[in-house]
Amino acid sequence: MSETTTVTNDLTNDLADNVAGDFVRVCSVDDLPTVGAVQAEIAGLRVAIVRDSAGDIHAIDDTCSHANVSLSEGDVEDGEIECWLHGSRFDLRSGKPTGLPAITPIAVYPVTIDGDDVFVSVTKEN
Repeated sequence: MSETTTVTNDLTNDLADNVAGDFVRVCSVDDLPTVGAVQAEIAGLRVAIVRDSAGDIHAIDDTCSHANVSLSEGDVEDGEIECWLHGSRFDLRSGKPTGLPAITPIAVYPVTIDGDDVFVSVTKEN
């Protein structure tokens, strides 16, 4: 099981510095583990910001669709994140479950990197 780091983004503080279009700055690349996840709260949603072994950064719903458990506490391997409680696995690109007991996909959010800053959009269109 990975260690959880929570990154909070207070949207009431200077929105102009944090928002680029629908994207919100959630952390810097250096805030992320080499391989693993951190939890961020964006507009009231818990989102896992995940760096995989290829160095790609993903944003997914931080709650396992099988149980109300934080996915950012799970292990990341081969483009998937594993729920630490029951072992459900989810594809980081599609959100589709790749291992039981989960059968319902999780939300995947678009990520953009600007310099060292990680931006995520959680608008309903995504």
